Amino acid sequence: MPMLPGTAIEIVRADLRPITLRYALFDFDGTISLIRQGWQQVMAPLMVEVLLSTPQHEGRDAITSLIKETIDRTTGQQTIFQMMALADQVRERGGEPLEPLAYKRIYLDRLWKHIRARVEGLRSGEIARNQLLVRGSLEMLRLLDEQGVTCYLASGTDREAVIAEAEALGVAGYFGGGIHGALDDWKSYSKAMVIEGILSHHRGDAQELVTFGDGYVEIENTVDAGGVAVAVATDEVNGGQVDPWKRERLIRAGAHVVVPDLAEAATLLRLLECGVGSLDQSSSA
Repeated sequence: MPMLPGTAIEIVRADLRPITLRYALFDFDGTISLIRQGWQQVMAPLMVEVLLSTPQHEGRDAITSLIKETIDRTTGQQTIFQMMALADQVRERGGEPLEPLAYKRIYLDRLWKHIRARVEGLRSGEIARNQLLVRGSLEMLRLLDEQGVTCYLASGTDREAVIAEAEALGVAGYFGGGIHGALDDWKSYSKAMVIEGILSHHRGDAQELVTFGDGYVEIENTVDAGGVAVAVATDEVNGGQVDPWKRERLIRAGAHVVVPDLAEAATLLRLLECGVGSLDQSSSA
């Protein structure tokens, strides 16, 4: 795939056209926030523990492999869908599962123990916000705000938690379009619904919408709607690098551009405003 010369911005699709930015949709975890980095290491042991308690379970290695595949397949979806998958797997092994919402609450209790010190450290000032922000995310929000672009936040994490964590990171005020997240009534919320709401509320053109995300759901939903999708394929452990697994997955979802983070915010916005033709112009300069 061609790279924008002198940058870490990868042009995936030759049909990237110039757009007039009016609306920007952001995912939260892994795109803006690193607060929940390592969540997989909380969810996986819980799911393994549950399946090993079923009457007809396989060995630990087989269950561990199954859970890894389940988490990989469902990453980017609302947490409730992962818990629905867990309930199905319990049933398949002769067990009587809890309600998916009950599994979700157990998981969130354990996750809070994992991230509590991060959230409280941000609130007290003991942890600098830039330590738990994806590189360049705050600068991107500032630039979009200066340009009058209405920003929206849509996450698979529960809405109340997203609001609290966005406030702790100091970014909540940039989302004039609202902060959206998962609800107990999961049928009442999806990222596709948020995108549909943006376009219908503003009577907008999908060609005026850009989405920044590291989950296949928001990338796929944006492309299906006709918008431009920027894959923020952040390696959350080794900052400044592309996560190969994320990159491959997000390209399959239809991403127009892949970046390791948002550190080159101004250049990325210029590319979006000029389209793929700007790559040719830069190369011939």
